[in-house]
Amino acid sequence: MKKNKIYIILSFLAVFLAACNPSPSLDDKTMLDYGQISYALPDSLNKHLLSAYLPNPTPSQLNTPVIICAHGYTATTFEWDELRAYANTKGTFLVSQVLLGGHGRSYQEFKKSSWEDWQSSITEEYQQLSKKGYKKIYLAGSSTGAPLIVNMIKNNFFKPDSLPKGVFLVDPIIVSSNKTLTLVGLLGPILGYLTVDMAAGEKGHWYVYRPQETLKELMALIDLTRIDLEKGIYLPVGTTMKVYKSEKDETADPVSAFMIYKGMRTSSGGNIEVEMESSNLHVFTRLEGRDNITAEQRALQQKAFADMESRMTK
Repeated sequence: MKKNKIYIILSFLAVFLAACNPSPSLDDKTMLDYGQISYALPDSLNKHLLSAYLPNPTPSQLNTPVIICAHGYTATTFEWDELRAYANTKGTFLVSQVLLGGHGRSYQEFKKSSWEDWQSSITEEYQQLSKKGYKKIYLAGSSTGAPLIVNMIKNNFFKPDSLPKGVFLVDPIIVSSNKTLTLVGLLGPILGYLTVDMAAGEKGHWYVYRPQETLKELMALIDLTRIDLEKGIYLPVGTTMKVYKSEKDETADPVSAFMIYKGMRTSSGGNIEVEMESSNLHVFTRLEGRDNITAEQRALQQKAFADMESRMTK
């Protein structure tokens, strides 16, 4: 039995070392990692952040539902472009696409960021919109954006006079489907980084290289969130939550949805809503950039968007 355990550990180590190197060679200017492409430039931030592109909202806009969208690990605001397009077509709610701290700049900037840095841009935009007087603020988190928002709830970030109306979590990651990710803490600097494959349409919108430093931050965040959920977390008064989770997900284990269902409660102790989706995509609401999108996947995406809209505008 002991030999088997050692063999398993060595096998995982071999897989990791085959995929990792101390430092990547950033010579492709079409990569987000290279630093030439940046989502953190003022013109990009001004286009995506509601606090920037509507600096002086009208009374009517202040009464319109607003959803702050937080993307996942290694991603950018691109992950929520399609919800923004949906909202623009419907004209019933406003979207603010947050760029997580440390993301969307370069590999080196990403490498030195912490999960608290990632979260900071969500808290800052929420404070900005609350200060401007928006009365119906919602939050949406995809993948790693989800535990970042759950952590805000657990730590009582929201003040009584500016509580969110609702929270939507899409394919939240509480348990990773990639079980070898747990070895990051043991192997440390040996790993260097991981490389991920992506479709041609995704290039420039996600990091190709994942520094081991940020993988450790990701593990720290999801481990902390899992512990907090086991202890129990209550939503603010009047705040609702719904989880949308793909049944098959190579990134976020579907058990993540069950853990949130068991660990989260409404302010009165009621259950939150969880909807398991017939999908094998991680963040099934993001289809742009992927190869070979089907009519069924598009219909599922639009169904989720319509459900969010109905909950914000009812």
